[in-house]
This record gives sequence, C-alpha cells and structure tokens, in this order.
Amino acid sequence: MLSKVLSKASCAECRFCCSFRRSSLWELPRLPAEFAEKYKTDTEGKEIRYIFDECGGVPFAVTDLTGGYKTDDPAEEVKCPFLDPRRGCILPPEDKPFDCSIWPLRYMRREDGSLVTALTPTCPEINKLPQERLTELLDGGLRGQIEAYAKEHPYMIKPYREGFPVLG
Repeated sequence: MLSKVLSKASCAECRFCCSFRRSSLWELPRLPAEFAEKYKTDTEGKEIRYIFDECGGVPFAVTDLTGGYKTDDPAEEVKCPFLDPRRGCILPPEDKPFDCSIWPLRYMRREDGSLVTALTPTCPEINKLPQERLTELLDGGLRGQIEAYAKEHPYMIKPYREGFPVLG
C-alpha cells in the first residue's frame, strides 16, 4: 500500500518493522481471529501462540512473542514468526495483516475520541521523506481504505502515543 513512497527493496533490507522489543509489543499487528486458525506454525515449523481478545464485539488475535525473549535485556528483539531471514515475509499478499500493509502508519484514537492517522517515528526509511508526500498518499485514497478497514475491524485502532506525528 505504501509502494508509492517506499521501495520494496529498502523495506526488505531493513525489516525493522518485523522485530519487536518488549517495549514495542503494543505495536504487534492485531489479526482477524481466523488468521490464527489458519497460521499455526512459524517459518521453522514451531507452534505460534496467540493471545485472543475482542473489540466492539469483533474477535481478534495478537501473536504472543513473550516466550521468544532469551534475556532480560530491554533492547533484545524477537522477530515476527512470519519473517524468514532470507526471503522476508512468507505470508501471501492476501493474508498479510493490514497493520503490516500500512506500517509505518498507524490509525490511532486520541483521548478525546478522535481518530487520526499517525506516523510511527522509528521507521528509518519513511523519515527520509517529507510528510507532505505521505499526506498526498493518504488523500489519494489510502485514508479511505484505512477508515473502511477500521470500521469492520475496530481492534486495529490503537491508542494515540505521544511523539507520533499526525498526518493531515
């Protein structure tokens, strides 16, 4: 969805968005519950554990990565179970989580209840671009796609975090 502003090659080389420190577990993609039923093993054939919840009556799952940490180091990262170190994401495009498809954009709810599209400030590639390019992309139809998806999948809306620039 972001291929107009980010090259697949730069994303494939970086893969920053596909690993998680303990402090960034809130960023894990929220998945349709049926996704967890379909994908039960990782790239090495190990069982994937999920945490199930619901939002607005809509069930969802989040990959449970907590068992993957080997140390107490807060900087230690655990990769997404669908990330193959050589091939990248192994999921077919039709099953790629929506959160992953729009990353480093986040659809977030502010304390006043308003919904905003914000930019994850830690993406090394997107921060090389002027924010106007992202706003143009959103205004070119992506904002509508995000809003439509969020209507059907309210669990994808994350609480707003300070430091995430809101895009016009």
